[in-house]
Amino acid sequence: MELRGLASKIGRLYEKNPKVEAVLLGGSVARGWEDDYSDIELFVLWKEGPTDEQRKAPIIESKGTMIDFHPYEDEEWSETYITQGVKLEISNFLTETIHNVLNDVIGSYDTDSDKQCIVATIDHGVALSGNSIIEKMKETVSVYPDELRAAMVNEHVVLGNRWNNREALLEREDWLMLYSVIVGVQANIMGVLFALNRQFVHHPAFKWQKQTLRSMVLTPENIEKRLESILLGHPTSSIKELEAIIEEVYDLVQRQLPQINLSAVLEKSLFLRPKHQVE
Repeated sequence: MELRGLASKIGRLYEKNPKVEAVLLGGSVARGWEDDYSDIELFVLWKEGPTDEQRKAPIIESKGTMIDFHPYEDEEWSETYITQGVKLEISNFLTETIHNVLNDVIGSYDTDSDKQCIVATIDHGVALSGNSIIEKMKETVSVYPDELRAAMVNEHVVLGNRWNNREALLEREDWLMLYSVIVGVQANIMGVLFALNRQFVHHPAFKWQKQTLRSMVLTPENIEKRLESILLGHPTSSIKELEAIIEEVYDLVQRQLPQINLSAVLEKSLFLRPKHQVE
C-alpha cells in the first residue's frame, strides 16, 4: 500500500474539523525510509483542545480499529489505530504548544529528547494541511543554533563511569552489563554526531541508525559498518573498535568546536579500572 497516499486521505478527515489548524506527516514515511513494518505518524495541530469525540471521528470514518487512546498527558493527546491494514500513530497538540517547544529548542537551546523529536518532525515532516503554519515553523527550525550544538555535545560527550569498567566486565564475561555499557556509549556517540551535523534527534533511542548515519557528513570513516560490527562482533574486538571511534569522534569535536576543552573528558574515557596486583 502507498503509505503517503493513505496518510493524505486520513489527513483530510482531520482537516474537516474547524479546530484543526494543520496536519503534518512525520516519521519514516515523511523521510522516505519506510519499509513493510512502517506505520503512519501524524501530528495534528489544534487551535483548541479536542474532545474525545473529535479525536474518534476520523477513526470511525476511516473504519479504523482502536489500539490505544490516551488522555491529555505531557501536553499531548495521542491515539493509535489500524485502518486498511496500516497502523496510524496520532499525536495531537495545541499549535501553541509546538510554538513553545520550538522556542525552547531553537531559542533556549533545550536538549530534551522529546522536544528534539518534535522539532525534527517539523524539520522533515510533510504538510498535509495548514501549509502556511507549517512553513513558518519550518523557517524557525531551518537554522541549527551554535549554542544548541555545543549544549548537545557537552551533554553526550561524557561516557559515564561504567565505561571505565570495560576490561573488568570483559574478563568476568559479564555480558549483560558489558553490552548495556556498549549500547549506552554508542547512544552517546550518536548524540554527539547529531550535534556535529546540526541535525535534530528524531527518536530518543536513535531509531533508523543506518539511514541517519548515511545522511551525515561529519563522522568517522566507515562509521555505519563499524558501529554495526561492535554489536555483532566478538566483545574484545568490539571494545577496541569502540575505543578507536571515541577518539575519532572527540577529534571531530575538537576541530569543529575548539572552544570545548575535551582533554579531561578524553583522559577519563581512556581510563581503565585497575586490576589488583596481589603478591
